[in-house]
Amino acid sequence: MLGVNFMVNIEQSAELLWNKANYLIPNGNSLLSKQKSLFLPSGWPAYFTKTNGIFVWDLDENVYKDFLFAVGTNSLGYNNPAVNSQVLKTVSDGVMSTLNCPEEVELAERLIALHPWSAMAKFARTGGEANAIAVRIARAATGRDKIAICGYHGWHDWYLAANLKSDNLDEHLIPGLKAVGVNSSLAETTYSFYYNQYEQLEQLVNKHSLAAVIMEVERSIPPEDCFLQKVRDLCNKHSIVLIFDECTSGFRETFGGLHLKYGINPDLAMFGKALGNGYAINAVLGKREIMEHAKDCFISSTNWTERIGPVAALATLNEMDRIKSWNILKDQGNYFRHKLTALMTKHEISVSFTGLPALTVTQYSSSKFPASEQNIFRTLLTEKLLKKGFLSCHLFYVSVKHTTDEIDVYLNVMEALVDEILHNLQQGQSLRSQLRSTEAHLTFGRLA
Repeated sequence: MLGVNFMVNIEQSAELLWNKANYLIPNGNSLLSKQKSLFLPSGWPAYFTKTNGIFVWDLDENVYKDFLFAVGTNSLGYNNPAVNSQVLKTVSDGVMSTLNCPEEVELAERLIALHPWSAMAKFARTGGEANAIAVRIARAATGRDKIAICGYHGWHDWYLAANLKSDNLDEHLIPGLKAVGVNSSLAETTYSFYYNQYEQLEQLVNKHSLAAVIMEVERSIPPEDCFLQKVRDLCNKHSIVLIFDECTSGFRETFGGLHLKYGINPDLAMFGKALGNGYAINAVLGKREIMEHAKDCFISSTNWTERIGPVAALATLNEMDRIKSWNILKDQGNYFRHKLTALMTKHEISVSFTGLPALTVTQYSSSKFPASEQNIFRTLLTEKLLKKGFLSCHLFYVSVKHTTDEIDVYLNVMEALVDEILHNLQQGQSLRSQLRSTEAHLTFGRLA
């Protein structure tokens, strides 16, 4: 890829296609996290034609280095040859038939070996499906209906039911999620609690007969004061199914679930995103005495039996194991944080991080601009970095292809742009006047 010119010219073709998409497809696409408005409401390229490593080509053959990275799906990099070779062979042999694919048995065995507390597995293709499967199994196993949640667990009715009576998810995670279309009879079946707020969960358990506690092992901040162990003990005491949603966190710091790092085992756990390195595969693992209840549930879907997902997952696991990808992701994430902190400190800008090192979320603040303009500063950086050939915002989902050299190049370009922005501020140009696009959106409710 040497010699590629990363100076890009954003054409109108992607903008026109996005406008057409909003006429033909509600909200323009099928994933909130790929909405243009979250990054750059005008000017964001929106569509790709091909990928390789960390490179993405848009409709006009502009090429970008991607530091957002597909919501964390491709931890081995785009178009990984080891994974693709297995998938392409599978495509040539056939991906669907009346019979079942043997690879799903091998995948179940492999994942269970990585998580010895588990004994059985079921497979789906999306994280929302996997979460819904786990909740149904938990309800079947306990004979109860009510669920306590901590984190993001998909779009299904059981989850959005938390917003039927009030906007419980607004401060919990994503503001503006409406319960329009959700069965109103599900009100008071799902309750949210804050991470590390054990007393809040304890109150829910004492007030309601819960089937399950479903939570992310770690999202923005690490556990404190033995939080995970307390949750485990509380669920044991009240015979509540403990479910860890590891669709995002899995394989980022350990070879398997993040819960392995903390030594706290759930009753059920879900894995996705990185598991297939961009190919659709999600897994639900569980203890035998819980998973056996799935036999009494109707949980079934035609495309869960296609062959590409399991084949891609097995190839991905092999490649992860070969290069010890989880160590690379963590190290590169920490390297990025250290270097970015030094860069911003030099320019009297404070930077804070949340999330795992490999799933970094960044916030900026400075006496040089008011707190109300933090998002404008972030949007302005996104806009200027895009012109320099980087898909970037306040998120950085690390892949093994984000080497220290690539991170250094990215941060060197960012530093020059920060210099430019601050110089313009000194010359009397406000952040907003420097921004050519409109400000990026922060909530689902503002996306239109």
